[in-house]
Amino acid sequence: MSDVVRIIPLGGLGQIGNNLCVIEQGERRILIDCGLSFPRDEMPGVDLVLPDFAYLRDAPGGIDAVVLTHGHEDHIGALPYVMREIGVREVWGTRLTLGMVKSKLDEHGLLRDAEFIEIDSDGDPVACGPFAAEFARVTHSVPDAVAVALHTTEGTILRLGSDGVDLMLADSTNAERPGITQSEQLVAAALKRIIRDAPGRVIVTSFSSHIHRLQGVIDASEACGRKVAVVGRSMIKNLNIARNLGYADVEEGTLVKPSDLDELRDNEITVLCTGSQGEPMSALTRMAYSDHRQVQIRQGDTVIMSAKPVPGNELAVHDTMNALCRRGARVLHQDNEAVHVSGHGSAEELKMMLALVHPKAFMPVHGELRMLAAHAALAESVGVPTGRIYVCDNGDVLVLERGSVRREGMVEAGVVFVDGLGIGDPKDAVLRDRRQLSADGTLIIVCQLHRGPSRVEPEVIARGFAPEGADAADELLDEVRAHASTILDRLDADGVREHKLLQSHLHDELAELVWNRARKRPLVLPVVVDV
Repeated sequence: MSDVVRIIPLGGLGQIGNNLCVIEQGERRILIDCGLSFPRDEMPGVDLVLPDFAYLRDAPGGIDAVVLTHGHEDHIGALPYVMREIGVREVWGTRLTLGMVKSKLDEHGLLRDAEFIEIDSDGDPVACGPFAAEFARVTHSVPDAVAVALHTTEGTILRLGSDGVDLMLADSTNAERPGITQSEQLVAAALKRIIRDAPGRVIVTSFSSHIHRLQGVIDASEACGRKVAVVGRSMIKNLNIARNLGYADVEEGTLVKPSDLDELRDNEITVLCTGSQGEPMSALTRMAYSDHRQVQIRQGDTVIMSAKPVPGNELAVHDTMNALCRRGARVLHQDNEAVHVSGHGSAEELKMMLALVHPKAFMPVHGELRMLAAHAALAESVGVPTGRIYVCDNGDVLVLERGSVRREGMVEAGVVFVDGLGIGDPKDAVLRDRRQLSADGTLIIVCQLHRGPSRVEPEVIARGFAPEGADAADELLDEVRAHASTILDRLDADGVREHKLLQSHLHDELAELVWNRARKRPLVLPVVVDV
């Protein structure tokens, strides 16, 4: 008698991002996607948030394969960490997805650590771990996305066709949104009109993986004789990958370096940049706060926010848009122009898919709890029995046996944090801060934002920070105070006023100064106050 099949989501349920689902039979398993999410404001010092894959680390047999549905960070971003910590035998993906993944793994020195298998959506089912996998092309906001169907000895998971579906897992992001999702052609037409009619420079931000959108901006710019400058590391990297693989087409002479923009008239310029989510150090945010070396926002610019804020990023995005308006830019976004459509199906499309597939059991995935609940209600409305709809949490285990699905316990799940030093759980982050404080103490630098003839010099408060010798300590604190004043003067002259950017510059430069002088790493806490 064969082993039952276990479906274990370790991320992506009750949240946006961290998509990772384990499908296993006996001691053999594959992963569907391996994504990350980005830290919220209440996670200081955290660079990335990963699903907790402790269950995989302790599971016998390792990981046969990771199947990647598409190239978004919330579906591929955790792969380097899983490969480094656990190991993966095979990585499956379409050509563009693998192109993005290989670039990421190369940066981590992991490019030789797995076999890469390109997905062919037109072929027969192929062996993938203990299962037979079949793929179907789907439309999303990054090209080359696929749905995955797994044929197992105990039933079929997400089978599109007449053979029947024992368990369907489907995206819930837009389950609360009525109607259908508009076509990308709507955005392409709007971009062409806006870029053609703009009197000055046009600056467009979008997700760097949204190759269709980037192509639309380039096509619209070429049609009206504009040159395009690409700004932002991930934007440059993904566009180059897409061009090399034939997913993006740019005419000779269209692309120019940002340093060459001064040689062009404003109505000949389009800037394509990162920063659609208001990330503090992204290209657009730094432009908005006059902290970008090559591009400064000025009166007459048209800025197009061609993306929707990811839940949790709304405040940062709105702050960036306000800063852009303050500098005289005209800001267009999805609420005042047709510059964005979602890559996720809305309620009517989700109902249609459920009706066509007609699954025996259904588990909504990929979304916050309210989205999962809304998708469950849609499933019930088209006839899926209530008792066969499973709204789960990360770590819940579903068992598929002889075509029937049931809940069966749970495994450890949660999140782990990544910073520049490595990965660990939230407790590790707290302990690391405590160790740093006990060893090297803290330096608090209190600075006023607006400086003038009657300015107050920065105040430096040291707690538990003691370089060798009292005189040396006083001299170093005086140097920190003077250097903080110099930093503020420089940023003030550059027009930088945003608190987060000021604090970031103060932290980085003062921490480096203290390390160079005393070989200590106190916790540096800049405090910027308005006066």
